[in-house]
This record gives sequence, C-alpha cells and structure tokens, in this order.
Amino acid sequence: MNRPPKVAVLGSTGSIGRSALEVLQSQSDGFELTCMSCHQQIELFEKQCLEHRPALAIVTDEFNPLTRQWLAAPDSKSMRRAAGSEALIQSISGPDVDIVIAAIVGVAGLESSLAAVQNGKRLALANKESLVVAGQLLLSSAKESRAEIIPVDSEHCAIFQALQCDRPGAIESNRWEDQGTSSRANPGQSAQRIILTASGGPLRDWPLEDLEKATIQDALAHPTWSMGRKITVDSATMMNKALEVIEAHWLFGLEAERIQVVIHPQSIIHSMVEFNDGSVIAQLSPPDMRLPIQYALTYPKRTMGPAKRMDWNLSQTLSWYPVDPERYPALALGFEVVQRGGTCGAVLNAANEAAVELFLSGHIRLTDIAKICRSVLQHHNFAPTPNLNELLEQDRWARHEVMRWNRSLC
Repeated sequence: MNRPPKVAVLGSTGSIGRSALEVLQSQSDGFELTCMSCHQQIELFEKQCLEHRPALAIVTDEFNPLTRQWLAAPDSKSMRRAAGSEALIQSISGPDVDIVIAAIVGVAGLESSLAAVQNGKRLALANKESLVVAGQLLLSSAKESRAEIIPVDSEHCAIFQALQCDRPGAIESNRWEDQGTSSRANPGQSAQRIILTASGGPLRDWPLEDLEKATIQDALAHPTWSMGRKITVDSATMMNKALEVIEAHWLFGLEAERIQVVIHPQSIIHSMVEFNDGSVIAQLSPPDMRLPIQYALTYPKRTMGPAKRMDWNLSQTLSWYPVDPERYPALALGFEVVQRGGTCGAVLNAANEAAVELFLSGHIRLTDIAKICRSVLQHHNFAPTPNLNELLEQDRWARHEVMRWNRSLC
C-alpha cells in the first residue's frame, strides 16, 4: 500500500473509541481517519469531529430528534455528515476504509463487523459480542474475503502476540492460517493451552454472603480499569471472562479444555500461552487499552505510542490464583457455550445484556444476573448450525425472556 491506511472508528464516544482516537492522533503520519460513528452521545461526538476532522461522520440513531439537528448543520469542506446504520455499512464496505476499529458495545456491533470482514477489511475487534454471537459466520466470511481479524481485547491481543513466538516467519508474511471452514490465528501444534487473566472485579475480596447486597456503585468501582458501565458490571460478575472464553475459542480454534482463567489482581499480565515443552509466554504492560488498539492498527510492525510504560524502578509483586466458581458462577456459562456451540452464544450474550440493564435500573440484584442467564440458556430452542436470522431471532427471544422472568418476580 503506497498510502496511509484509511481507518474507521465505530463507537468513537465509548472508552475504546476515545482511546482509539488518541492512538490515531499519535500515529497521524501513518494513518488517515476517514470515518467516525456514534449512536447517541452527539454533543461529545461533535467535539470529536471538530478535533479529528474525519471525512465522514455518522450518527447511527437516525430517529433521535438531536440527530436531525446535528444533520442540519452544514457540511464542511473536510467533513460530511450522515445518519443511520445503512450509511455506516456503506461507508465501511467501500474503498475509503481499510481498517475498521469495531468499538460498538453489544450485539449492535455485529452487523458492521460482518460488513467489514465480508469486504476484506482489517477488523480491529473490540466488540467481543460479534464472535460470541456469530463466530462461525464471522470467521467463514473472513476466510472467503481474506480479511484479517486482529483482537483488541487486552487478553486476546496478549495471546495473539505470544503466539507469534511459535510461528517462524509469520510476522513477516502477515499470514493467518485457515482451519476447516474458518479463518483464524493458528495457535500451532505446540501451544498446549491459553491462560486468560482476570482482575476479579471490584468485589473480588467481599465475603460471599455480602455479594447479594452489592449496589450499582459497588459494582461499578473497578480497581484497575476505566470502562463503560455494562462492561464494568460484567467484570464484577466475571461474565466478561465467560464471553472472552467464547471469543478465544473462535479466534484461536481451541476447545474448552485448552482454555483456563486465573485471577490476576494487578492487571499487568494480560494473558499467557503455555507450550507443550512447559514454556509459558506472557504479555505484560500497565493496564492501558491504547496498547492493544495500536498493535491491531500497526501489526505486524511496532511503533512508538502513547500507552503507559512499566516503571522498572518500582518494586511490584505479581500474583494469580484460581477462580472460585461459587463467587463467579457466570464463568462456567462461557465454557458451556463453547462445548455446545450453535445458538448458545447469542442467547447467553442477549440474556446478559438484558439482565445487566435490569441491574443498572435497580430491578434485580447483581447475583441474579448469572442465575437469569443460566435459566434462559437452558430453556432456549437450541439450533446447532444457525444462520444469521436465526441468531438474531434467538437474541430477541432471550431479551424478551429476561423481561418476562423479571415481570414474574414483580
């Protein structure tokens, strides 16, 4: 490519999107920001547009009255305005985008992730729900179009980096392996298992009997990461790690028995790969999402960037310990989904999103989230090889079922 890659940041007003803009600003000579999108935070989005000047700015919530006001503002010479999901899909499918940073939260990001890989783009994937819900469809599309999927989740980025140690020449050739009907980063024969690290969330040291009393404020007080409300609640229940187990299964082609989770309170070791000779390769850095975002943009190269650095003059202890299944019952659901496959990922993700909304609105306890998700997962109409419409139908059913479950308690 004889020009800087053209980048779209989807969900620019979220925590990942804001970090992505910082990275792009620090790499301004290497990339061109051609598209930005948000859903509802229009005031912040307008400020971002004025600062970063994308060629195209899109608000996907086209029926919001504020969107109409925003659209009414005149286009500048350097930036055009548009609204709606169709405008977003059209933009990332065309020649003005080479790399898509998928930072839209939840299943709402699935359509744009699919469009990116169907059109052969590099997908810098922060939206784990795309793989959780439709992993087989996403990877099959990537194989057909020769698209790349580079993980932005800190854990999966760490695994992706560690696996390069066992793939001579892979970095130079930028080669992804094909396995069966999906395109994924190949862990090779010598990778015995991957170890996902988890902070344990804000309630990791609470007595078990007190967890039912946890308030919204308690669940949102994450000790090391600054994230959105939904993701922070997922960290408190460890549902985020359940979803990451499913994501790792699809990204790296590993069965549930080769994926392990450990609590690592310091959030310095982002994940590890254990090889068959007993060697363990880990990726370490201070908790800062700008690093995996930048790696997804610049891979296979590394460049200077804005991410925090380790201070080797400070004494520090790194520790890890096993996950207590009684404290974190949600984690087992991720392994169950990997083993069963089919529609289970779509149902678990939808049930969790709906249950987290109920918790954040004060209708249920934090400990109810995993119970609700397990009940909905067990009672859904399982299909082993669903198409996209069937997955979306199960998504809708699961959300409705959670609401019905809640109404039965009232």
